[in-house]
Amino acid sequence: MPEPLPETMRALVVDRLGDADELRLAAVAMPLRIADEVLVRVIAASVNPIDVKTRSGRGSSAAISSFPFIGGSDFSGVVAAVPYAQHPFPVGTPVFGMGRVPRVGGSFAEFVTVASTAVAVKPANLSHVEAAAAPVAAQTAWGMLQLAGIGAGDRVLVHAGAGGVGHFAVQFARLAGAHVIATASAANAAFLRELGAHETIDYAAQRFEDVVSDVDVVIDLIGNVHDDTGSRSLEVLREGGCLVNAPTGSWPTMQTDAAARGIRATGYNVPADGRMLAEIAALLESGAVRVHVDREFPLEDGADAQRAVEGGHVRGKVVVRAAEEPAL
Repeated sequence: MPEPLPETMRALVVDRLGDADELRLAAVAMPLRIADEVLVRVIAASVNPIDVKTRSGRGSSAAISSFPFIGGSDFSGVVAAVPYAQHPFPVGTPVFGMGRVPRVGGSFAEFVTVASTAVAVKPANLSHVEAAAAPVAAQTAWGMLQLAGIGAGDRVLVHAGAGGVGHFAVQFARLAGAHVIATASAANAAFLRELGAHETIDYAAQRFEDVVSDVDVVIDLIGNVHDDTGSRSLEVLREGGCLVNAPTGSWPTMQTDAAARGIRATGYNVPADGRMLAEIAALLESGAVRVHVDREFPLEDGADAQRAVEGGHVRGKVVVRAAEEPAL
């Protein structure tokens, strides 16, 4: 029989929007599971830029309906309750996935509820800490590349290639047979080549538009937040090429600017898609793709984890751990 569920849980919450100092560990009510949702006991959850933006009053903060608010989109853990007896993810199944925060409570907590269609079985070869680093970043990279329609022989430029989304985009593009070019710091050049990048550009030493041209696809994870990276990317794309931008809100004229050069351009918002995640899980389990965890923090040090992401220069992902890894 499943163990009885507690009435409260530990969670990292904010009582108002602001900087990381607003985060505190609190005892809160357990999330209510409804309809097709599963209840997951969270072992680990990663910190994404959207989590930091939302906590600070940007991002998705307008959709926060009440406080205290629990952030965190993706997670890895163990199913604790299901909507019906023959559910495909029985109680005890190790799963990973992402929720729709702030529509629902987030994963910086000991338990989270999430739609059944938003989870997949955790790759057996990954720890929960490693698995928690994958859902949002990997699905974002996968979706951006699919939207661009990359194929074998395409020249693909990935900005911020060593970051959470970037390090997956480099690997997925290489698996698709593309010629992969990535911008990053010099310290991350060897790391990116290990992941499959054919060329790396040190953004601090070179202007990428001076050394790259005739690119088919740009995966733009920066936009015009820094040094007009998005606008400059149009200079390296061939006519008819495609730029896919992860939302930054920094480049409102993107589509107009791209159209003037004969280039397709679009933003992208990642869906919570368990089927997509299952395909990615197979690649992770086979070893064809790997996930990199830069740093791990206990849940009670979640503020430090968010400060690390805010500080930038993270290789891969930052993860918070809510519980110890289950015994095998």
